[in-house]
Amino acid sequence: MLSIPDNLPLPLRDGYGFSPVSPIERTPLVTGRAMQRRRYRTVPTLVNVTWLFTKNQAKLFDGWRKWGIKWADWFLCPIKTSLGLQPTRARFTDKPVVPEPVGVNHWLYTAELELFELPIVDEAEFTSLLAGMPITVMTAQLRSLLERWYTRSWPGATAT
Repeated sequence: MLSIPDNLPLPLRDGYGFSPVSPIERTPLVTGRAMQRRRYRTVPTLVNVTWLFTKNQAKLFDGWRKWGIKWADWFLCPIKTSLGLQPTRARFTDKPVVPEPVGVNHWLYTAELELFELPIVDEAEFTSLLAGMPITVMTAQLRSLLERWYTRSWPGATAT
């Protein structure tokens, strides 16, 4: 799998955010409840990214998109997540990549990437993190969560 060229800068952090696709399929039942099931194992995630390139970097990027990944192939792109900077399997969505001139020799490229899956801890690391967490911390977090849940105002509720 091709990687984005190493001599290109990382995406800018401004406007950088993840939009995971819902991994759950819900089917409403006659009783008012719903059945839920997992839709797929790897959850696609959309991310809007922006790069600031010099004129030569912009040429390299355009050439790489056309001749390297042929506009539509998956590639490895460094994406910053809670795990740090990770090479992540990505591809451009059907939204156009928009180049915009900035000054004399710089170009701002905006694109939407589809990540095959957002990098998160694996099950073994999750288990070790959970095992290392003291029970008192888990209890305090649970208590805080329950307090917020019980004391929030519910839609349609009236004060008595």
